[in-house]
Amino acid sequence: MKYLIAGKNGQLAKAFIRRLGERGADFLAPEKADLDITDPQKIRSICESYGPDVIINCAAYNLVDKAEEEPGNAFAVNASGPALLADAAGEHKALLVHFSSDYVFDGKKSDGLYTEADVPNPLNRYGKSKLDGERAVLESAGRSLVFRVSWVFGEGKQNFISKLIGWSEKSDVLQIADNEISVPTYTYTIADTTLMALDHDLRGLYHLTSSGSCSRFEWAALVMKMSGIKKAMRPVPMQTFKLPAERPGFSAMSNERLSRELKVKIPGWEEGVKLFFKETFPHE
Repeated sequence: MKYLIAGKNGQLAKAFIRRLGERGADFLAPEKADLDITDPQKIRSICESYGPDVIINCAAYNLVDKAEEEPGNAFAVNASGPALLADAAGEHKALLVHFSSDYVFDGKKSDGLYTEADVPNPLNRYGKSKLDGERAVLESAGRSLVFRVSWVFGEGKQNFISKLIGWSEKSDVLQIADNEISVPTYTYTIADTTLMALDHDLRGLYHLTSSGSCSRFEWAALVMKMSGIKKAMRPVPMQTFKLPAERPGFSAMSNERLSRELKVKIPGWEEGVKLFFKETFPHE
C-alpha cells in the first residue's frame, strides 16, 4: 500500500508521517512546491510518478477570519483543491481521504451532538469552503473517505493550545469564550483512527472527533493546569471578541457512527490533551 500525503507541513500531516513511518509504510509527503493541490498538473505529475493507492489530503486553509477577506484563497484550497484530488484519485484508482470541519454546521441544534444525518448550514466563508470541498469529494466518481474533525491540535503553532500559551505570556488575565462548545481532537487521535478506518475499508462520510465535548473555557482550564501556567482566566461570551467570521456557538459532533463501525471507543478530549502534553513536554 502506497500513501501520498498532501499538506506536508501542517500539524495533521505530521501525525500521519510519524504513524506511517512507525508502521514502516511506503509513503510520500512532498513539499508544496511539488504537490500544490490547486495545481492539476502537479497533482497529475506526482500521481503518475508515485502511483499512490491512498491519497491523504491534509492540505487546508484554516484561517477562519481571514477567509472572510480572501474567500478566493479559502475556496481554492478547501473546495477546488479537494475536487482536483478526487479527479486524480479516480483516474489513478486511488482512495482519497479528506478532512472537513464542524464549521459546516450553524450551531442551532438543541437535542444532542451533531450526527452525519444533520443538515449542514455554515455561518462563514471558511465553513462554506469546507462544505463545498467535502461535497466535491463525496460526489466524485472515485472512492473516498471524508472525516469531519473539530478543534484540531497537535505539533505546530496553528492551534488553540499554542495560541493560548502565547497569550498567557503577554497578559495577566486571559479572556476565554465560555459559550463556544465543540470537541478538541488530538492529531494522533485523528491519524490513528483514520488508519484504522482504512484497515476496515470504510467509505463515505464520518465524524471523527474525540469523545465528549467542552467549551473553549473548559479546554483552556485543562491546558493551563497541564502546562503549569498560573494566570487568571475570565469566562466571557465569544461575541466579546467581535471577530470577522461568525462562529457556531455549538458544533460538537458525535463519533458514535464511526466508533460503532470500528468497534472501538475513541479517547475523550481530556485524554487527548493530557497525551499531547506528555508527548510534547516529556521531561516537564
